[in-house]
Amino acid sequence: MGGGGNYNSWSSSSSEKDSWAGHNSPHESTKSGVSRRFASGDDDDDEVWSEKNYEGIPDMNYCTSSIMEEASERQRIKFYDEVWSSYQGFPTIHKLDQAKAKLLSYTPGSWAEIEDGVDLSEYKVPKTTSLLLIGPKGSGKSSLVNKISRVLDKDLFTLERAQVTYNSPTEDGTCFLHEYMIPRKSGSFSLYDTRSLSDDLSENRELFNVWMTMGVCDGELVTRNSDSTDFKARLKCKSRRRRSTSYKVRAVDFVVFVVNAVSVLESIDSLDENKKRYSQLIAENFKNPLLSYKDDKPVVAVTHGDILSVSDRVRVRIHLGEILGIPPTTQVFDIPECDDLATELTIAEMLTFCLDRADRNLPTKEPSEWDVRIGGLIVWIVWTVLIMAFLLLKKLSGFLS
Repeated sequence: MGGGGNYNSWSSSSSEKDSWAGHNSPHESTKSGVSRRFASGDDDDDEVWSEKNYEGIPDMNYCTSSIMEEASERQRIKFYDEVWSSYQGFPTIHKLDQAKAKLLSYTPGSWAEIEDGVDLSEYKVPKTTSLLLIGPKGSGKSSLVNKISRVLDKDLFTLERAQVTYNSPTEDGTCFLHEYMIPRKSGSFSLYDTRSLSDDLSENRELFNVWMTMGVCDGELVTRNSDSTDFKARLKCKSRRRRSTSYKVRAVDFVVFVVNAVSVLESIDSLDENKKRYSQLIAENFKNPLLSYKDDKPVVAVTHGDILSVSDRVRVRIHLGEILGIPPTTQVFDIPECDDLATELTIAEMLTFCLDRADRNLPTKEPSEWDVRIGGLIVWIVWTVLIMAFLLLKKLSGFLS
């Protein structure tokens, strides 16, 4: 399916696709008709050479710029068609069962060992692979936890595990880190629901630094410098009421960045600077190097797309791909509020992507103190033998002479 298109959960037609033109469509552009020429297949170079400098010689800067613009438009058209096609077709229950079976059989490090032939004895393999969910307020992190749990738990009538907030004040919502084993009673991988991102980039950087370098712990209170005194007092009161059981600190193995499709669309179309700020907030936090593993950037889960048309969902994914620098077809997953086959398959593919990247980026083992001592002893013995051999050879050469 590639990138989480939801197949037939929204029936899309060619007329809807055509209506997208002129509404931020890659097939339309204000750039001197360049993209329209490519979309129509007209490769005549007359248009490129039509603008000349005052001496009548072609302006090479303009030519180079046109070539770059045309190449960029070709790429956008390609991505648009690929993303659009991901919403076509009909997923099969057999494919979903295969995807679920693969996830349910997962153990930390197993995919790296099987697919890449990695010797796991050389790596720090966690007992549980931890996936961290982060995103702005109202992005749907807690709802996503519940959807994922329903997909992989065999009990279809299970109660929702994560508390979902609705129309709550700014300071309400998830304020403690919550770990959810997926599926229940399994220890293979878990999701960590977190507090919503702050509008203050520096506060988010502080949290990222703690979570990504020191680890995360279920039940940990998350506070910010910008929180009011009254709000901090209420949070501490809640924290004291939690049971005092000691929880395990886990390293974060991969990151899922959750965004609201409606808010992204508003940031594209609106002239309101506050709404346009949403995309900027996503990009600034997403590009924090602490959230990436070598060259692997976080995966993006787009929620609330069910209240948008397919064409708008395509626009959202392409926009996110452009501002975040990731392929919208394979790393931006559209997960609407639907309990259908297509959505379940999208969730399974997103989790597969995350666990695969987590296994690829296992940290190497650091030598233990005992290993260091043994290594030092071996080095000492080798040098001692070499020195004794040198002295013995020197003595024999003197004796023979």
